[in-house]
Amino acid sequence: MRVTHWPSHRRDTSVSGARTLIVGAGDAGRTLAHDLQQTPSCGLAPIGFLDDDLRKRHAAHLPVLGRLADLPALVRAEGVEVVVVAIPSLPPVQLATLLHRATRTGARVRYLPSFHAAVQRGSRAGDLYEVSPAALLGREEINVIRPATPALIRGRRVLVTGAGGSIGSELCRQIRAYGPEALYMLDHDESNLHRLQLEITGEALLEADELIVADIRDVARVNQLFATLRPELVFHAAAHKHLPLLERHPCEGVKSNVEGTKNLVDAAVTHGAHRFVLISTDKAAAPTSVLGATKRLAELIVRSHTGDRIVTGSVRFGNVLGSRGSFLDVLAHQIASHEPVTITDPAVDRFFMTVEEAVGLVLEAAAMAECGETFVLDMGEPVQLVSLVEAYAALAGVPDVTIKFTGLRPGEKLSETLLGETEERIPTGHPRIFATRGRPVPPDLDAGLGELYDAAERNDAEAAGRWLAKLIPGYRPAGPHVPTARELFDAFYPDDF
Repeated sequence: MRVTHWPSHRRDTSVSGARTLIVGAGDAGRTLAHDLQQTPSCGLAPIGFLDDDLRKRHAAHLPVLGRLADLPALVRAEGVEVVVVAIPSLPPVQLATLLHRATRTGARVRYLPSFHAAVQRGSRAGDLYEVSPAALLGREEINVIRPATPALIRGRRVLVTGAGGSIGSELCRQIRAYGPEALYMLDHDESNLHRLQLEITGEALLEADELIVADIRDVARVNQLFATLRPELVFHAAAHKHLPLLERHPCEGVKSNVEGTKNLVDAAVTHGAHRFVLISTDKAAAPTSVLGATKRLAELIVRSHTGDRIVTGSVRFGNVLGSRGSFLDVLAHQIASHEPVTITDPAVDRFFMTVEEAVGLVLEAAAMAECGETFVLDMGEPVQLVSLVEAYAALAGVPDVTIKFTGLRPGEKLSETLLGETEERIPTGHPRIFATRGRPVPPDLDAGLGELYDAAERNDAEAAGRWLAKLIPGYRPAGPHVPTARELFDAFYPDDF
């Protein structure tokens, strides 16, 4: 690669700390370089900058060594150990390209968060982020907050179920910022509530009336809570969500994802709630799994109340970055532990977005709901998991990462879709949200639900699967998993050659 010929300089071999190259000689980069020079305890010693502005030669008493394209050659020539990307305004696609190029050099990579406050107050060493899988996706976040969204929440009594989960806790954080009269945070796991209160308030005394321990499958308890609290807005995020477990225990999925949803929306109607929003999943579109089928049925239950004295809607999206138990969470653990990374298939891909963006769009969709629509978030382009693993492994300094392909599990797809075959995409007033209504609610829904609940109560997985198939056209239970010869071999000889 040809390196741009900047004025000659002498390589400083006396620096104390990891030799650090800063990408970007603008305000953020200069402030960061000064901070690092004044804070040797950070362990990073800046030696110079990269910048495409030909007018820049020096910044913060350090040379500008070349253009951004010269990065790999300069890392080798200057013995760079750490590369810091200090261009907070860089679009995500360009940031991802630059990060990929940097990780391939073998240097450790850090970057500054891309928000305006970092530039407004001056970027500091404490702002440095380790590059996460989210940064490598190159997906642009759009956060459009319409006036109707804060107005929907301000001064209202709001209930969030599954409040201690990844989506629920972020819902609570964003809702709280809009000034509700009361925010009731419900979860069946007291440890989740303990952590949530600590994150939101800085205290975890568990003495607030807003913290509620309850099981949404307990219909009497649900009705007692609605009668007492009288929530006006309900965001229902509680669910069983791990696909392989629900294939093995489908009746539990029915009890929580279907019966629990009906308990809540029925109580919301009975006790005068104004609006009910279900958090759904892309697996509900053309479902092939118990998870997808139960969430699709939950969408139908929510839509069945169209015409009642309540506004209902569902919001469907794919994987969220950083959620507990998600692929990216598992990936980070496996890479850090130097374990083989497990992927089902070389061709598998998934939709991803950050939890903050997903929840922001959920609140926007909630304000747009009118008649039981299912809102679908625009997730951008699907990401191939193998590419994501390789990029993150290079970043973590494990270029020879081992990937173990386990095979698609019952109910899994190679690629997800956001709409079913019979669902029409309907534009909304938001650039990242569209709606769909799909088939009308079947008139015998309640009778079918009764049979489904009876099967779940008996823990009759086969009967539950049949009733899910009757209620959700196109869904077929995967049936019991029969291990392949390869799976049997791996079970007995896990370290085979």
